[in-house]
Amino acid sequence: MEHFLFLAHVESDGSLGRPALETLGAAVSLAAALGGAQLTVGLIGDNVQNAANQVAGCGAPRFLAVTGTDFTQPRYATDAAAAEAIARTAQATLVLAPGTARWSRILAGLAHRLGGRADTHITATAVKDGVPLVTRWYYRQRMEAVLTRTQRPWCLSLDPGSHPAWSGSAGNASLEMVPVALPSDAQRTMVTGVQSPPADAQTIRPDARLLLVAGGGWTKKQADGNVHGEEAQRFILDFLRLAQASLGGTKSLVDMSGAGQAVLTFMTHLNQVGQTGATPRHAKGLATCCHGEEPHVVGWRFINERRAVNLDPNCSWARGKTDVLYVADAFAVMEKVNALLAAT
Repeated sequence: MEHFLFLAHVESDGSLGRPALETLGAAVSLAAALGGAQLTVGLIGDNVQNAANQVAGCGAPRFLAVTGTDFTQPRYATDAAAAEAIARTAQATLVLAPGTARWSRILAGLAHRLGGRADTHITATAVKDGVPLVTRWYYRQRMEAVLTRTQRPWCLSLDPGSHPAWSGSAGNASLEMVPVALPSDAQRTMVTGVQSPPADAQTIRPDARLLLVAGGGWTKKQADGNVHGEEAQRFILDFLRLAQASLGGTKSLVDMSGAGQAVLTFMTHLNQVGQTGATPRHAKGLATCCHGEEPHVVGWRFINERRAVNLDPNCSWARGKTDVLYVADAFAVMEKVNALLAAT
């Protein structure tokens, strides 16, 4: 019989974030599909009672917790020790954790401590002939593989946005505290503060419903023979602010800063989407001033609805790579869209 362990850390407000709820949904579904599999919830943080109550209706008979100020900050030494203690107490054979930066940092080390194996960036789970299967992508999401392992414990991190979030009733969960003996040097790493841009200046929003991708056409000569870089920046930033959208960029655009060409000052390689960039997961995507070449489109693999604005009716987007292609000037389109958004 498999023993599932759902591992999560609580957010600063004491709740579980969406990536954690998505992983819990996958764990509940997988345990139900296997039939008879046990599910344990493991929580780490300063105070986890609210988080446990939040998911009390998930059907897990056991809630394990490692709490205290030593486990508030993300830190390899303390997080790995806490996760190991919970996994051993739960006698887990499959460990599922959200693919956040905090868990991604320790998952391989956790598997090593437990004598198991780890697989990351899981995008789907299933059961076939009583065997759990997981799906992940390789080579920048160009190849898909379905994996299974006989080695136990098997530690898995699930990519945020790839599974439906668990939704159920809250309640009063009974916590079982797991003691952790920390070595004297386990707290050498300290988080002294958090630096983040103002909300209006933020361009990467993983939870946004819409992804706007800007291509190199924004910085090229327009119909009047001139480059309108400042105008392009204003249109894009206004749209991001009004629609609360996230920003992506093509490789050609983010590389322009090293070629001495006009650039969008807020665009960095962190915004890059595609074979050599990120693979975002948003409900909708809108590509502007770029072509739908395969290396770029591969980054849209998990976008549910794809649209593009391009003056060329024969561009790659028109060849089955987008749901809707608007043959129009992106400058004019975005100016009108921003005016409509501002009026609502």
